Amino acid sequence: MEQYWSERFRKQGKIWGTEPSPTALAAAALFREAGIAQVLVPGAGYGRNTKAFSREFRTEALELSPEAVRLGREWDPLTDFRMGSVLDRSAMKGKAGGIFAYDILHLFLEGDRRRLMGNLLHWLEPGGLVYATCFSDEDSHYGTGRCLEPGTYEYTPGKYAHFFSEEDLREHFRSFQILSLDQVDETLRYEGGGSKQYRLRIIAARKPRDL
Repeated sequence: MEQYWSERFRKQGKIWGTEPSPTALAAAALFREAGIAQVLVPGAGYGRNTKAFSREFRTEALELSPEAVRLGREWDPLTDFRMGSVLDRSAMKGKAGGIFAYDILHLFLEGDRRRLMGNLLHWLEPGGLVYATCFSDEDSHYGTGRCLEPGTYEYTPGKYAHFFSEEDLREHFRSFQILSLDQVDETLRYEGGGSKQYRLRIIAARKPRDL
């Protein structure tokens, strides 16, 4: 995965442009209202969404691709970009008051999704908030390709995605207090032209204060 993304970022640079996702702005508003001081963006890429946070929060970004980290440090010097895997709990040492997990949950098979959920819980302060997005099973691409696991499809050789039902997403966040669930149609606009629309599920949740 690291090699794939580094090569893609090397060739295409800021693949999805520089405007943050509307969901990043929504997460920033939630964190602001909660009085959060420090935000973590795991799987941050080149920092397309980090600037939505770094203007007002202490922001850390975790990213697997060295090329994306290089681009991110140039694009958003206010964010502390760290190289590492979202599946490696030791990649982050401190605790964050808020985590914005944009489109990373659906990238993994079930075992690694469980590891990631455990890491998100570990990286949050007690009472901290997570705002996450992931592919919905109501997206038009659901069911395309070879089924690897329930809800997970290999749409091109070596590339797969998991599509979440509401029940599935609730189950993944069973260790959290769920605050809200929603769906949104998001449009990705590519730096070189063109766009792609897909349906996301959005969840906001709180880490229990006794964990």
